[in-house]
Amino acid sequence: MDALYDEYNRYMYHLCLKLTRNPNEAEDLLQEVWLKVVRYESYMKDVEHVRAWLTTICMNTFRDRYRKNVRRSKYVANQPDQLDVPLLDLIPSDRPATEDQLEKEDLSVVIQGKIRELDCIYRKTVEYFYIHQYSLIEIAELMKVSIGTVKSRLFRAKQRLKEMLIDDPSALEYLPA
Repeated sequence: MDALYDEYNRYMYHLCLKLTRNPNEAEDLLQEVWLKVVRYESYMKDVEHVRAWLTTICMNTFRDRYRKNVRRSKYVANQPDQLDVPLLDLIPSDRPATEDQLEKEDLSVVIQGKIRELDCIYRKTVEYFYIHQYSLIEIAELMKVSIGTVKSRLFRAKQRLKEMLIDDPSALEYLPA
């Protein structure tokens, strides 16, 4: 383990620094990575490419830390010392706000209308893929065309839908700026 540490610690530190962009966080991440390496030392005998294995552990540890921080920041707000609102009131609701729900429904109606205006071939392809959730292979078999043709049709249909939405003044309010 000492030889492994001596050989790869500098590389791992630079990788951690590149990921975190902060020397203190890089050191913390590096410690976590080496703890995992020690914990999974028994798996090393099956590893052919040690550097790739260490890189994977580092990347996964960074990703896990990032997700954990995102979850934490999503549910716990930065609170002043004296807070009149209970902590549980700061947790977001599982349901979207009424305005968001109404806007989403309106947008859905607009897009469904635009899909109905597409040429038959493009409309069918979009419906199979997005509404019925068929795979590209299944759509190709249903329509008796190649997968490349299905991909082209989906691309062209999305382009056409985008153009139709941009050209429609009533749809412009739903499009992102």
